[in-house]
Amino acid sequence: MFRLRIFQGKELQSEKKKDYRNVVINQVIIIVLGLTLSEFLVEGQQTTPASKFVISIYTFFGAVYSFLLWDLLRDFTTSRILINAVFFVLLGIVVVGILTEFPYYHVLHFEDRQSFLISLHSPVFLVEIIIIGFAIRDIFSGEFLTPDKLWGSACIFLMIGISFGSLYHLICIIRPGSLGDNLDIGFANYSECAAYSMSILGGAEPGNPNAIKLIKNISTIEAVWSNLFVVLIIGKLMGLPRPPKSEA
Repeated sequence: MFRLRIFQGKELQSEKKKDYRNVVINQVIIIVLGLTLSEFLVEGQQTTPASKFVISIYTFFGAVYSFLLWDLLRDFTTSRILINAVFFVLLGIVVVGILTEFPYYHVLHFEDRQSFLISLHSPVFLVEIIIIGFAIRDIFSGEFLTPDKLWGSACIFLMIGISFGSLYHLICIIRPGSLGDNLDIGFANYSECAAYSMSILGGAEPGNPNAIKLIKNISTIEAVWSNLFVVLIIGKLMGLPRPPKSEA
C-alpha cells in the first residue's frame, strides 16, 4: 500500500510537471509574440494582411492557453462541478471570441462591443485567479523539492504578468484610454496592456506615463506582489530537501 501511494504520488508529480511545463512554454510564446509583433497592431491598421495574421496567431495560442489552463486545473481538484464549469466557460469564450473577433470573418456581431468584451475577458481573468490560487497552494505544499514545483513557480510568475495584463485591459475596456494610449479596445489595447504588465513584472520602465492613477496604483501592487512571491518561493524551495532515491 505504501509503495502504491508513492507510485501514485510520482505519477501525479510527473503529470503536474508536464502540465506546468506546457503552460510555461505557451506563456513564453504568447509574451514574446506579444512584445515583438504588437507593432503591427498598434501602429498599423488591423485590417491589413500583416495585422490579420498577427491576430490569428494570438487567437490560436490564446485558445491553446485556455485548454492548458483547464488541463492544469484537473491536477489540483477532483471537483467535477468546478472542472466542467471552467471547461464550458473557456470553451464558450474561445468559440464566441473566434466567431466575433477573428479578423478574416465575423459570424457574430454585437452592437455594444464594450459590454461584449467585458463579458468575454472577465471570466478569463477569474479563471486565471483560480489557477494561481490552486498552483500557489500546490507548490507550497509537500516536504521535498521536486521538478513540478520549479515549473509551477515559473508558471505562476508568468501568469501574474498575464493576469494583471488582463486586469489592465478590463479597465481600459470600461474606461478607454486608461493606459494613456488612444488604442482600439480589442487586440491592440490588450497587446499594450500585456506589455505594460510584463514591464512592471520585470522591473523595467513601462513607458506609459499617461496611465490613469488606478492603473499606476494596481501596477504598484503587481510589482510588490511579484517580488514578494519571488522572495517567498526562493525561501521555500531552497529550504526543501530533495526526495530520497527510493521516492525520486
